[in-house]
Amino acid sequence: MSRLPFPPFNAETAVQKVRLAEDAWNGQDPEKVAQAYTPDSQWRNRSEFICGREDIVMFLTRKWEREQEYRLIKELWAFQDNRIAVRFAYEWQDQTGQWFRSHGNENWAFDENGLMRYRVASINDQPISVTDRLFHWPAGRRPDNHPGLSASGL
Repeated sequence: MSRLPFPPFNAETAVQKVRLAEDAWNGQDPEKVAQAYTPDSQWRNRSEFICGREDIVMFLTRKWEREQEYRLIKELWAFQDNRIAVRFAYEWQDQTGQWFRSHGNENWAFDENGLMRYRVASINDQPISVTDRLFHWPAGRRPDNHPGLSASGL
């Protein structure tokens, strides 16, 4: 199994890889998202440690049950060889109706087939009011004309 683009990354392919990841996560299909990772992929997500696709699917299922109306934007921060660093923000609503904007950074390492084998995510949640929301596109892929993080002042 493989996923284009393959490392080593250049500026164009790193941006492409980041957008593909953003699109997949905005699709909120845990099984589909998990296929972009190696079968033994290792994650640290906040304080949770996840290993393998089965754990990824279970984690993402729980995440998107809790984080409703999820909208994510990722932006390339840096890249070298088989590694990419991104910053991101996403907005979501909990079961009580409270809105949040979660900000974070991820470090990724890929195998030669373009599958992510390592992911470290640090994330902070900021409660926001409904009027402070910035991500208003319909569920799914962020439209190409929607501003990214830097253009949104985030």
